[in-house]
Amino acid sequence: MPVALYALTAGAFGIGTTEFVIMGLLMQVAADLQVTIAAAGLLISGYALGVFFGAPLLTAATGRLPRKTVLVALMVVFTLGNLACALAPNYTTLMIARVITSLAHGTFFGVGAVVATGLVGEDRKASAISIMFTGLTVATLLGVPAGAWLGLQAGWRATFWAVAAIGVVATVVIATLVPAERGERAAPAFRDEFRVLGRPQVLLGLLMTVLGFGGMFTVYTFIQPILTQVTGFADAAVSPILLVFGVGMIVGNLLGGRLADRRLEPALLWTLATLALVMAAMGLVLAQPWAMVLATGVLGAAAFATVAPLQLWVLRQAGDAPSLASSLNIGAFNLGNALGAWLGGAVISHGGGLGALPWVGALVPASAFAVALWSLALARRQPKALVAEGSACG
Repeated sequence: MPVALYALTAGAFGIGTTEFVIMGLLMQVAADLQVTIAAAGLLISGYALGVFFGAPLLTAATGRLPRKTVLVALMVVFTLGNLACALAPNYTTLMIARVITSLAHGTFFGVGAVVATGLVGEDRKASAISIMFTGLTVATLLGVPAGAWLGLQAGWRATFWAVAAIGVVATVVIATLVPAERGERAAPAFRDEFRVLGRPQVLLGLLMTVLGFGGMFTVYTFIQPILTQVTGFADAAVSPILLVFGVGMIVGNLLGGRLADRRLEPALLWTLATLALVMAAMGLVLAQPWAMVLATGVLGAAAFATVAPLQLWVLRQAGDAPSLASSLNIGAFNLGNALGAWLGGAVISHGGGLGALPWVGALVPASAFAVALWSLALARRQPKALVAEGSACG
């Protein structure tokens, strides 16, 4: 594979780390900035909403620029945003810096995927995309636990300084290794693609993604205080447990892909149902340390096993607009992130406590399961339309 792909992977690693690392720093941020844990959790919501709203707007605004220029500019925004996070004197400034940083997220992955496929032959395009997205996977597996450990040892600001340094490296390697485009290109025809939002099955698919990941983030956003204040782990144990979550995520992601390749509809239903059951089971073992370690890993597997079925379902319903549908599903993931963090904070703020989060969170993917049943029922009533759309997508 071209070395330029690994430059894109470096950028994806940095962006993935800065999105999720705050989950391992909530207690330090809350104490230092004198806000509640629930308020600190909204820093995750702010980032996710920035991705959700910023990605289509920023992609449209940069549509006529050379893609390499866009990627380098996005990494500069990412780096400056993390520097602002490290220097933030108060909660409001940190929130603004997080939102600014988030603007680079969705557009980087969208443009980066196009660049990645242009670097290889027709028979290796999917592999090229997967290599770039490996950066996001490694960020969850290694970057987030490492950032949580660094925050514990040297303060949460040190973590953002480190991520900013990753941004500098990624900017340099992308500018150096990613080749410039040849010739001119037309701006994307967003107006035509946005008609996909008029398709009920696409909207139901996006709703499943929002609810599925909304439930997971209701718990995962507050995993640090759950593990330390409810289960009784020491602060130093959080990073290794987050590593277990990352391993589970990789296993679940691969398993979900295989299940979806075999039979998509059962995979869609079973993965959502399993996620709800795993979260409910977590509520039963909160006071049992080793069971919680196992439950955290299984939560990662169950959550990311839903990724491939949800993504493939939306793409099949999108017909002739798969690109926009795919980006909207990434936005739906981040909207679920934001809503989950908000819901968890609301439960804590209204007296439910950290121990109630798995139970409340389990209801959210359970509702996604209900939406999936509804969507499949509609699809069976209109089989000809579904086949026609699937053919158009293929």
